[in-house]
Amino acid sequence: MNTASPLPLPAGRIPPGVADWRSADARRWLATVPGAWAHPLWAVLLLALTTVWMAVAFPDPVCTPAEPCGADWAGTGVFAALLLTLYWVVRQPRLALLGLAVVLLGHLEEGWSGSMLAEPWWLAFVGALAFTAAGLLHRLAVAARQRALAAEAAGPAAHPVPPAALRFRRGRLSFVLAAPLLAVAVYGFWQAQQVADAHERRAAGLAPVSGRVTLSDEDELVIAVAVGDRVHRVDTYYPERYPVDSRAELLVDGDWARLAAEPYDVVGWELLVLAGLVGGLAFLANGVDGRTRSRQLHQGPLPVLRVLVREGHDDGRTWVYAADDPAAERPLLHFHSLHAFEEDEEDEENGRDGQGDGRRGPHGEDDDGADGDDELAEGLRRVGAILKGEDPPPPVREAVLYGLPYTGTELAFVAPDGDDPDEVAVECSVTAVRPAVRGLLGGGLPGPAPDGRAGRPGGGQRPGRRPVDEVAATLEPSTAPRTWGANGVSRAVGGVLLLAQAGGVWALLEDDVSWLSVFPLIGLFFVVTSASTVLNWRITADRDGLWIAGPWRVRRVLWGDVEAVRHNRGGDLVVVRERDTEVTLSPVGWPWMERRLGREPYGPRAADEAHALLRRPELRPLEEAGPSQQGMPLGPLVAAVSALWGAAVLLLL
Repeated sequence: MNTASPLPLPAGRIPPGVADWRSADARRWLATVPGAWAHPLWAVLLLALTTVWMAVAFPDPVCTPAEPCGADWAGTGVFAALLLTLYWVVRQPRLALLGLAVVLLGHLEEGWSGSMLAEPWWLAFVGALAFTAAGLLHRLAVAARQRALAAEAAGPAAHPVPPAALRFRRGRLSFVLAAPLLAVAVYGFWQAQQVADAHERRAAGLAPVSGRVTLSDEDELVIAVAVGDRVHRVDTYYPERYPVDSRAELLVDGDWARLAAEPYDVVGWELLVLAGLVGGLAFLANGVDGRTRSRQLHQGPLPVLRVLVREGHDDGRTWVYAADDPAAERPLLHFHSLHAFEEDEEDEENGRDGQGDGRRGPHGEDDDGADGDDELAEGLRRVGAILKGEDPPPPVREAVLYGLPYTGTELAFVAPDGDDPDEVAVECSVTAVRPAVRGLLGGGLPGPAPDGRAGRPGGGQRPGRRPVDEVAATLEPSTAPRTWGANGVSRAVGGVLLLAQAGGVWALLEDDVSWLSVFPLIGLFFVVTSASTVLNWRITADRDGLWIAGPWRVRRVLWGDVEAVRHNRGGDLVVVRERDTEVTLSPVGWPWMERRLGREPYGPRAADEAHALLRRPELRPLEEAGPSQQGMPLGPLVAAVSALWGAAVLLLL
């Protein structure tokens, strides 16, 4: 348990009448979270799957000389709204509701017949829209409930935010990024109109002529049409509509020929407009939302709450705890924040004359320069400690929150800055508030710190191993060998890799096979290695040492040759042998996903327990491992299946 007291906030920076956000009230707030069914992931997956189903099942547009196919700006706009809605479902529920309405109305306005509305893919898509809307409304209702509970805990006291927070502005970068993307969309639309106008000018004096189709190539998307004694090759997206010996109408002007039903192609420009529009509007919406939330913090006095905060050790998130939780055992919410700086009048005076105070050090150098060198050296030392994982965890600090916390809002807070008791920092959130709950909803909880203190915020336990004594206390002497191997999450990662590898083989062999295809196929060997490892890796500890089952063979490492067992940041499990040689299993799972699912990552645990057996010989098993316990390499089998799959693809294509 962490017995250190939180860094105190100077009394002069604590507003009068501020209430402590105590654990009892905080637990009520934390219990008010959206149901698991309303998590954005399920809505996004359901919308994406039904959209793909609808795109596959929806009949192709009918292009005729009377109603030729051209630019489909309405469809582009609806698809852009759908992509933005998928993004907003995660980030901005209110905008997502607007996007759902636009998508639904857009589809209904595209001239659908009544018979289509009874199709199963359309009903599934409407059901996905309804499910998504229900989830969004539920999340907004929960946020309103959280706001009411926070207001009840804060009481009647209200105070304006510190001056530094008033000068903090949000959204500028988003506006800067939105401008060129929207300009790209405008440029793509202008170019598409240029193509359409050029076609209209050229076709104005031409009359369609009919010809006989002599070739219909669905692979190249081209047909050949004989008109008189000439044969014209023209592009089409629907060659199946023009079988050989059927008739097709063309617009012909010398060597220039186009289908009257498909006179020009601006799909490339439409895709450019789509990309620019989606990216630009996403950044624009983020900028407007950030600027709006920032201004809400500036409008009049705000409710205040006294809390404890700590910066995440791994990802810099700010984690908020109840005021009566000095050990920081139960986080309540988290967000990313940036400092809001106040202008320093003394610095302004020094800056006016540009001279400073003219003091010089004992060797003639400026004292300020010497201090700067010391600060630079100290900064480099801290960076090195962070990279080595030797930096101490950030301290718990007293803080005052400005604004009512609820899911999706933004806050400002004042907290001590450094070890100087008189130094304070004003920070403003730059991401939305999220509750600290386990599983998918809260983005992970801080795990227990290696030294027994409260959890490290911001991503769970660091990759540094737990103390040997702590791990050994959880192990009991065993007669039978101990084994660690692939679990459900690990095998799920292996399944994804196998699917990717199968798709890669199909893509490489779908076109004509040449000697250039050999190089990507060699690259797939590494996918086979990774998939074989993650599907069936195993480490077995027995009386004499470790058996390590990798993708291609099983290795034996005696205890006397082992120096350490560790799990690194990349997800690899490494057995360090003498003379700096290593046996590496990579990968052995997905620790990030396991943390998101609220589970203890299995790879780091296996490394810690195997290392504890190395350091505590009395805990090692008393028996030797039999062949069935040593594991089996899966690489040869996966390679054989992959070769058979490649042969099947060649036969099918």
